[in-house]
Amino acid sequence: MAIRLGDNQYGKAEVRLVRINRDSDVHTIKDVNVTSQLRGDFEAVHTEGDNGNCVATDTQKNTVYAFARRYGVGAIEDFALRLARYHVDTFDQVHGARQEIEEYSWNRIDTAAGPHDHSFVRRGGETRTTVVTKDGDREWVVSGFEGLTVLKSTGSEFHGYPKTEYTTLKETTDRILATDVKARWRYIGTDLDWDKTYASITSIMLEAFAETHSLALQQTLYRMGEAVLEAHPEVAEVRFSMPNNHHFLVDLSPFDLDNPNEVFFAADRPYGKIEATVLRDDAPEPGRAWETVPGFI
Repeated sequence: MAIRLGDNQYGKAEVRLVRINRDSDVHTIKDVNVTSQLRGDFEAVHTEGDNGNCVATDTQKNTVYAFARRYGVGAIEDFALRLARYHVDTFDQVHGARQEIEEYSWNRIDTAAGPHDHSFVRRGGETRTTVVTKDGDREWVVSGFEGLTVLKSTGSEFHGYPKTEYTTLKETTDRILATDVKARWRYIGTDLDWDKTYASITSIMLEAFAETHSLALQQTLYRMGEAVLEAHPEVAEVRFSMPNNHHFLVDLSPFDLDNPNEVFFAADRPYGKIEATVLRDDAPEPGRAWETVPGFI
């Protein structure tokens, strides 16, 4: 029986980095979580314990901190591309790199005199993400966010589904629609204004969620992705993973009270889980863009 080493990668996971920009009295924060992984000629370290080609994970960690000092962080896509290119271009044995970054946002605290120069409050809402994959000369950027909780209190229906002996769900023409949007999109090219594009895509998705009269969460998901692709030709596809955060009307009749769609029980489980990809027909092939991006179809 022949045994061999299959696909592999290794690196330093979840390097926490906070970079303060002190170029003026008004400071800014970049708060990120970086995972660096390398692919290449690493068979000997697996099969023989020969570390001659093994770029230590500690070295990868230190590179993150050194690059933050030397170049700043900037848009997380640019930072991830810089790290990936450095590793592939510097080490002959490294043929590919994967850099994954999460960004946590901070706002300056408002005071009577205005936003404070150097005091911050962690902003709620989404966590911005990117995964940069480099394989030789080829590069892919998949960006997105997770943890964006949205809710509409009306403008959502659900009816017309198959009824079986096990169906208890009642049809409705007026329900709460709530979800935690987890979305990632694959870019075409790497020469983009990442921050501006991210802000635009997020805004487009929120507007589509709000303005779509929903007959199903699937329909809303599709419209969110469709709206992004219509506005941004530099996006090849959008992938979503969205739970249906159920809100059930509470029966108040034992207390001689009516309940005209006002009092709900917010259930955390079980929940519907809706996942789909919205893509353009002429999109270039994804290559290795989605490899090891967990939680997406």
